[in-house]
Amino acid sequence: MGKLDGLKPAEVFHYFEEISRIPRGSGNVEAVSDYLRAFAEERKLVCIQDELKNIIIIKEATPGYEKEEPFLLQGHMDMVAVKEAGCPKDMEKEGLDLEVDGDWLYARGTSLGGDDGIAVAYALALLDSSDIPHPRLEVILTVDEETGMEGADHIDLSVCQGRRMLNLDYEEEGVLLTSCAGGARVHGRLAAVREKTEGTRLEVSVEGLKGGHSGSEIDKGRANANVLLGRMMRFLPKEADARILSLNGGSADNAIASSAEAALVVKTEEVSRVKEALNRMQEILQNEYAAADPDIRICVRTGEDGCWEAFSRESTQKTAALLYLMPNGIQKMSADIPGLVQTSLNLGILRTQEDCVSLDYSVRSSVGSEKEMAIDKVCLLLSLQGTQYTVSGEYPAWEYRKDSPLRDRMVRIYGEMFGAVPRVEAIHAGLECGILGAKLPGLDCVSIGPDMKDIHTPKERLSISSTERVWNYILEILKEKTDER
Repeated sequence: MGKLDGLKPAEVFHYFEEISRIPRGSGNVEAVSDYLRAFAEERKLVCIQDELKNIIIIKEATPGYEKEEPFLLQGHMDMVAVKEAGCPKDMEKEGLDLEVDGDWLYARGTSLGGDDGIAVAYALALLDSSDIPHPRLEVILTVDEETGMEGADHIDLSVCQGRRMLNLDYEEEGVLLTSCAGGARVHGRLAAVREKTEGTRLEVSVEGLKGGHSGSEIDKGRANANVLLGRMMRFLPKEADARILSLNGGSADNAIASSAEAALVVKTEEVSRVKEALNRMQEILQNEYAAADPDIRICVRTGEDGCWEAFSRESTQKTAALLYLMPNGIQKMSADIPGLVQTSLNLGILRTQEDCVSLDYSVRSSVGSEKEMAIDKVCLLLSLQGTQYTVSGEYPAWEYRKDSPLRDRMVRIYGEMFGAVPRVEAIHAGLECGILGAKLPGLDCVSIGPDMKDIHTPKERLSISSTERVWNYILEILKEKTDER
C-alpha cells in the first residue's frame, strides 16, 4: 500500500509516489529517465531518450481530436536534493520518505521535489489514461534544469509538431506565467596556500535560515549563510589571527544557502575573544533579520588544540575579503513591472578543497544587457582577487508575447471553472521556456502549477487540494476543441 493512497487525483499522486522512490537530484537522473522510458515502452508510446537522458514521449490524439493542434507538456525530472542537518538519508541512493499533514505533502527530513516532480506526475497520469480526451500530446521532460538547464539547451525537438505549450514548473495556483528572467552560472576558484598553524580548532556554523529559491524568494530579504560567513570573518578581532581550515555552505547555485560552516584555527589565548565577537555578531544578525529570518543563529563548538594545515594569513584574508565584497541579492528592481526583481545574484555554493575555495553564483536578469553586466561584474571582482572563473549554463529570458491565443484561452477557462480572473505575471526565476521557444519558432507558452511552499529546502511542501484543482484545469484546457471556442 502506498503512502499516498486515497489522495486525489489518485493517478497523479500514484505517479508522484512512484518517482519519489527514485533518487533524482540534479546530475543523478539516469534511473528516473530510464523509468520514464520503460513507462512509455510498456504502453507502446513513441519515446525518445537522448544521450543526456532527456525524454520526449508522444501520445496520439484521442478519437475526435485528430485535427486539433498538438499540445506540448513540459517539465523537468531532476530536483534540488537537500536535507536537514543530521538527516542520515543518502539522497544519491535513497528515495524520499513522503508524509501527509492535512492538505500538505512533504518529505521527512529532505526536500520534496515537487519542483518539478509534479509536472512528471501530471504528464504520466495523462499518458497512462484511457478516458481523458486530448489532442496529440508531446511530453518533454528535461534533465538538470536546476543546475543550468543543460537538458533544455541540448534537447532536439525536431520531432515535435506542436506550437502551444503548457510548462508545468510553477508553484502558485491561479497565476499564469508568461515571461521570466534569463540567467547563467559563474564558477570561481580561489587558490589557497596552507601552512602549519598552532592553535585551537573552532567549528562555527550559521544555522536556522529559511533559504529558498534564488528566483522566487530573492525578494523576501532572507539571509544567505555563505555571505554571512564572509561577514563573520571580517567581524572577528583583527589581532585574533583566525585562520581558515574550511568554509562550506549551500547546496545549489540557485538556492539561497540556509546553512554554512567554517572550521577555523585560533590562538588558544584568543578563543574567548573570538567567541564573544561571534556572540555579538549573532545579536546583530538577529536584529537585522528579525522579520525575514527570525531563527538565525551562530553556533560555536570548541575542538582540540594542535598543529593544523590551515590557510596562510594572506589566503585567509583574500578569501574573507572576496566573500565580503562580492555583491549578492537584488541588484535592480523593474521600473516597468511593480514588485518584479529585474536583476539579482546569489552565492549558492561555497566549498573548500585542499588548495582552493570554490564559489558558484546564480546570475539572473530579465534584461539581457543587465545580465551580461552582472556576469561581467562578478567575473571582474573574481579576477581582481586572482580567482579563476568560468561561465556556464547561460540561458535566455522568456519574453512576453503580446498576442497569445493560449493565454487568452486559459484565462477564459479559468474564469468559467473558478469564477475568478487568474493573475498573468512575469517572474524573476528562470524557466526553460525561453530556451525551448528558440527551438520552436512561434511557440505560444504559459507556465502553471499547484501551490508549493519553500521549494529547494527541507521544508518544501505541496498542497494536495491545489494539485487536484490544477489537474482539473489542465484537463479542461486539453478537452476544449477549436470549434467550441
